[in-house]
Amino acid sequence: MSTATTSIEQLAINTIRTLSMDAVQQANSGHPGTPMALAPAVYTLWNEFLRFDPEAPQWMDRDRFVLSCGHASMLLYSILHLTGVRKTDAAGKVLPGPSVSLDDIRNFRQFASPCAGHPEFGEVAGIETTTGPLGQGIASSVGLAASAKWLAARYNRPDFELFGFRVYALCSDGDLMEGVGCEAASLAGHLKLSNLCWIYDDNHITIEGGTDLAFSESVGQRFAGLGWNTVEVHNANDLEAIRAAFRTFQQTEDRPTIIILRSTIGYGAPNKAGTAEAHGAPLGEDEIRLAKEVYGWPEDEKFFVPPGVQDHFVAGIGKRGKQARLEWEQCFQSYHSAHPELAVQINHIRSGTLPGNWDEYLPRFDVSSGSAATRGTSGKVLNGLARGLPWLLGGSADLAPSTKTLITDEEAGHFSSDNYAGRNFHFGVREQAMAAMGNGLALVGLRPYVATFFVFSDYLRPAMRLSAFMKQPVLYVFTHDSIGLGEDGPTHQPVEHLAAARAIPGLIVARPGDANEVTELYRALVPITDQPVAMVLTRQNISTWDREQYAPAAGAARGAYVLSDSTDGEPELILIGTGSEVSLCLEAQDALAAQERSVRVVSMPSWELFEMQEEAYRESVLPSAIKARIAVEAGIRQGWDRYIGSEGRFVGMSTFGASAPYEKLYSHFGITTARILEEAAEIEVAGR
Repeated sequence: MSTATTSIEQLAINTIRTLSMDAVQQANSGHPGTPMALAPAVYTLWNEFLRFDPEAPQWMDRDRFVLSCGHASMLLYSILHLTGVRKTDAAGKVLPGPSVSLDDIRNFRQFASPCAGHPEFGEVAGIETTTGPLGQGIASSVGLAASAKWLAARYNRPDFELFGFRVYALCSDGDLMEGVGCEAASLAGHLKLSNLCWIYDDNHITIEGGTDLAFSESVGQRFAGLGWNTVEVHNANDLEAIRAAFRTFQQTEDRPTIIILRSTIGYGAPNKAGTAEAHGAPLGEDEIRLAKEVYGWPEDEKFFVPPGVQDHFVAGIGKRGKQARLEWEQCFQSYHSAHPELAVQINHIRSGTLPGNWDEYLPRFDVSSGSAATRGTSGKVLNGLARGLPWLLGGSADLAPSTKTLITDEEAGHFSSDNYAGRNFHFGVREQAMAAMGNGLALVGLRPYVATFFVFSDYLRPAMRLSAFMKQPVLYVFTHDSIGLGEDGPTHQPVEHLAAARAIPGLIVARPGDANEVTELYRALVPITDQPVAMVLTRQNISTWDREQYAPAAGAARGAYVLSDSTDGEPELILIGTGSEVSLCLEAQDALAAQERSVRVVSMPSWELFEMQEEAYRESVLPSAIKARIAVEAGIRQGWDRYIGSEGRFVGMSTFGASAPYEKLYSHFGITTARILEEAAEIEVAGR
């Protein structure tokens, strides 16, 4: 057989295979086997079923394709190139040229190439989410599918079916082994997300060898038990069976679908097909020639795209996708005339912008209202945000009464299979899937929040890291922020977690010190659309400061500000606090003033916001000439030396906590006004 006599379908499939083999070989790195096995399924999906316009890859109601097994990235780069997906800029504007050129494929896995080792959102149009850490892609796909259901329930009207996109996720054995994948599958089944289809590559191979080394369950039975429709395709090269499976998915209206696709990894490679050798390394030049011979391919041609292949895709997905997109745009124009207020909301979602009055309902707190936990004030602020931002939605990992994250408006509703318009999500005890779903919701343009106790951020850290990596504005509401949670004890008391969160590049961590700092931090952070936020909040009540005595709370928006300055000239000592410990700094300032010491108190709720400020402002808050500094925070010292210097003092934690009322714990661990005074007495002060 030769390329001249091969059917155009098979020619297109083999082009995906050979591009993938050649790219991995040239890079001397990568995973060729899965693209070789799954090329028929990806070809069929893209050219015959996916509602996607290569000329407008950011079209809002497009179907989403997620390559959860991100190590098979050449499968995605090949189909993006062959279907002619256009390049876009950061704002989604279509640019001249392809999203993935043949030269990009030749430079697979090389520095500055858009064809990275694993697909990276924002680098290439057509990549819907960053994948690579197994399980994250399929978990995010549940958020994407939930977004489609929510948009349809909120905005579709009679004669205007604006939203109804489907989500297809290609996954591997590893995706299904990872706990986050099972969490996400459980929730998707419970929610009956019938617009979600996972294609499971059942190739029986892992890096170490056969899957029977560690994986022997019946995937079909498991998913049936989770409430999924299961469809089996026994041969990944059987195009008719693949088509029938996709049709079955599209006709299923009461549950998600998993297609269990039996494949041979490295299909066509005579010596390595069906073995672990085809998984995570190049095939080698000799094996590639032999595989190309099996495909009827020119053995020495590299990166060969036969004539007619790209035209075939233009006549398939290109024609079909463009027609669907133009029909949608025409429908939206009519919708805009019939429902202008809703259309304005949709345009904000599409563009990532905020309505003009989004912060109109944010509360202010008077000192007469007394002390309150910042988790409680955050709940009030969150509800104010929900009034001004109708596409703010989210929930907690079965902790809403504790995290105070329920939207209480009667019209908000609860997201469920009976009410996809609900804004209150119930994720169950599934922190990992919750955060990954948050990424999926954000990727569609919604403004999601997810909530749990701060200590359980350990469970969701991989997804939170991806939020930062993809520059998605997911709001993480973390309560019970320290030993201040008290009697639940050290298993639930965060100690190292502030340092761990601050270590994630691009994640803004905010720990407000009183109720009005909560409001002002939300006001400052919601407009930031290219970074996630971790709002870290107390369980215990703390004081609401008298702003006639102290600086305005608006200073919190700059990350750090002089809350209370010395009254007799330049300060000799700076006390820096975050969260509940700022009040201890204020008490210490009063005591030191009685000793005729000049002290400045800086509230520093967010290091990241502070670092965004101009150097002159940062110098005005923390003058470099003032070396005597004490930081106070109920966490570990790690990271604080950048602000207090190596000779600065730190009042905080260095061990795990204990089970007791929080007052006893603060006393026992020495996070007290008295301890600050002891450190102040010992610290060297210039001129004293």
